[in-house]
Amino acid sequence: MLILEKGRVLDPSRGFDEEADVVIEGGRISEVGRGAGARHPKNEAVRRIDASGRWVVPGFIDLHVHLREPGQEYKEDIASGLRAAAAGGYVAVCPMPNTRPVNDNRAITEQMRARAKDVGGPRLHPFGAITVGSKGETLTEMADMRDAGAIGVSDDGVCVMNAAVMRRALEYAKTFDLLVSQHCEDHHLTAGAQMHEGHVSTSLGLRGWPREGEDVIVARDVILNERIGARYHVAHISTLGAARIVREAKARGLSVTAEVTPHHLLLTDRELIGYRTFCKVTPPLREDEDVEAMRQALRDGTIDCIATDHAPHSSLEKDCELSAASPGMIGLETTIPLLLGLVRDGVLSPLRFVEVMSTAPARVGRLPGGSLRVGEPADLTVLDPTLRWTVSRETIRSKQLNSPWLGKELVGACTHTIVGGDVVFTR
Repeated sequence: MLILEKGRVLDPSRGFDEEADVVIEGGRISEVGRGAGARHPKNEAVRRIDASGRWVVPGFIDLHVHLREPGQEYKEDIASGLRAAAAGGYVAVCPMPNTRPVNDNRAITEQMRARAKDVGGPRLHPFGAITVGSKGETLTEMADMRDAGAIGVSDDGVCVMNAAVMRRALEYAKTFDLLVSQHCEDHHLTAGAQMHEGHVSTSLGLRGWPREGEDVIVARDVILNERIGARYHVAHISTLGAARIVREAKARGLSVTAEVTPHHLLLTDRELIGYRTFCKVTPPLREDEDVEAMRQALRDGTIDCIATDHAPHSSLEKDCELSAASPGMIGLETTIPLLLGLVRDGVLSPLRFVEVMSTAPARVGRLPGGSLRVGEPADLTVLDPTLRWTVSRETIRSKQLNSPWLGKELVGACTHTIVGGDVVFTR
């Protein structure tokens, strides 16, 4: 038995925000309430964690990470990625299929799942590829990957440009109730782009990626899916136009969800001044109006959840000219303090913060968790909203440090991550 005592318990699934105890038995939540822990004997069979001054919430779930295994383990592997996830308060992560080789078949999906089981810690729910080799041509055997444990399909890193292929993919995925996560980028509009198209790209002499490169794919896919009704998901949404399209689609009752990264809520293209490779990401950091649109869309439910797009790269890919640098930044271990900053600024309420990190991604991905109701799996995150720490090699569990917050002091951190009643991380 495990008892979390006197924490601020936040459960968006039932609007609960009170000081309470959480009692865990047999890998599931057995009681939640003030004084619930006092009803159990104090003996060595009962482990107690004092959660005073901390938040006790449904465990966080990340629908979009890159763990690089198989094929690029020098950047990250499943073991190091799951350690980073646990330290960031995540009880489950969903790695994208742009591994080497691409996760486009049952064997690779099974291999990833087996490796995660051997490692232990957070749960791993992989995405399989939409097309063979993510080449945008031939559909994968989605049913096989689903049976092996894939929760959805995506060609993340590249967009499914062919509308006929995308239409068939939506139809096929619906048959097996798989989430279709689209990397929305018209590659004809973004060819050679290094950053967002705007005043900053012009001043730096860099080719820009226009907002329309994202917007036209979101609009096309919403139209393609209107009759089909598959579970269509916009990955790492970043433009005010894409947010408008998703908002209008939801208002008409269409099947569409969306995620946003912490960096698209906090940073703009001005971060690229000085040719900072750590701030080169896909989609690119945009402008103030886009950041405000992302925040508003997250507040009003147009955007469903937060996903880190955790993308570790070594110095080989980042310590170079911007044009040669690989896009992406790590995010699993910095998301809690970054999002808590938005809570302190009044952008998100505490309950909405927990919802977009846990309850909503569980709903979108149809994954276990996201609630502290009695009988639910005991997947929980305990966080200290006041703990100060500095992003450094000593504090980061990921293999890589490609973060614009490297060397910065952040406020807020996970202190305990609990998966199935087992404490898999303690700070």
